Amino acid sequence: MSNRIEKLKEIISRPQKIVITTHRGPDGDAIGSSLALYNFLLKLGHTVNVITPNDYASFLHWLPGNNEVIEFEGSEKISEKLVNDAETIFMLDFNHLYRADGLADYIKKSNANKVLIDHHRDPEKNIADIVFSDPDICSTCQLLFEIIEQMGMFKLIDKNIAECIYVGIMTDTGSFKYSSTTSKTHNVIASLIDCGARNTKIHDLIYDNYSADRMKLLGYCLNDKMLLFPENNSAIISLSNTELKKFNFKKGDTEGIINYALAIKGIIFAAFIVERDNIVKLSLRSKGSFKVNEIAKKYFSGGGHENAAGGVSTENIESTIDKVKEIINNYKNELNNIKWKIYFYL
Repeated sequence: MSNRIEKLKEIISRPQKIVITTHRGPDGDAIGSSLALYNFLLKLGHTVNVITPNDYASFLHWLPGNNEVIEFEGSEKISEKLVNDAETIFMLDFNHLYRADGLADYIKKSNANKVLIDHHRDPEKNIADIVFSDPDICSTCQLLFEIIEQMGMFKLIDKNIAECIYVGIMTDTGSFKYSSTTSKTHNVIASLIDCGARNTKIHDLIYDNYSADRMKLLGYCLNDKMLLFPENNSAIISLSNTELKKFNFKKGDTEGIINYALAIKGIIFAAFIVERDNIVKLSLRSKGSFKVNEIAKKYFSGGGHENAAGGVSTENIESTIDKVKEIINNYKNELNNIKWKIYFYL
């Protein structure tokens, strides 16, 4: 890693035009890492722009620098110019170029230095000139923190940068409960608090910030839309486009719903299936050693982490639900074995 650190230090040693981008439908880790890096690079005198492929949840809009973020959808011309003029492009929290959506072609054609910082498995070959990839780390934000630290620039992390990084780590670890959370993660969090991150306030702004419609949607999902398969230790929650409209859906309103299914005792695997804009998407979560990233890759052209992954279905929502039921049945023995290990062999 030391060679890559030195190369990165050399690249950012002189002021230049920089673009930071992330994946479509950016989550807390994507926006947190992008805005942390944005605020960090501004301190070094660079001209920096963050471009996201599309919009994201309103509970992330308070993050420092958010008002300067450019959404590619609706700002295609200015985004194209910024990418074309950039001397360095940072790609955060994704490792296959197609995930940058409409920005992908412009990034591919650019002659800029390209730097990837990500924590997902199997990065695309030749995606960047410098690749920081660690699938064993909990989040892109923690990886970014460690890169800044190894460059000897920890003192540049102020309250704004610390809060952006904190958000990414907190959201990608399920508030520090996923198995990817290590002692190093907690040490990083301690350092961020020392740098000024308001841990209680951040939690309130992210999690205790529901609209009435979002709370009603959650209630509807749990009461009317959750299918339980206790004999197979699994659960499915689904929402159609019509149902989303009924609750005045806004970006981010379905965030975290799947975790309620996984919180039920004995449930090892949970799937959240949602139909939006004529696309059926899946979020998959699991406990123990049940690897949902392999399920996502095999059946839904997706990927992710062992206990948190996602994908897309080519079928309608009803057929997708049936497909997931079939998958659950196919893996029932493995799921049952994992349940025994978790609940009976403590």
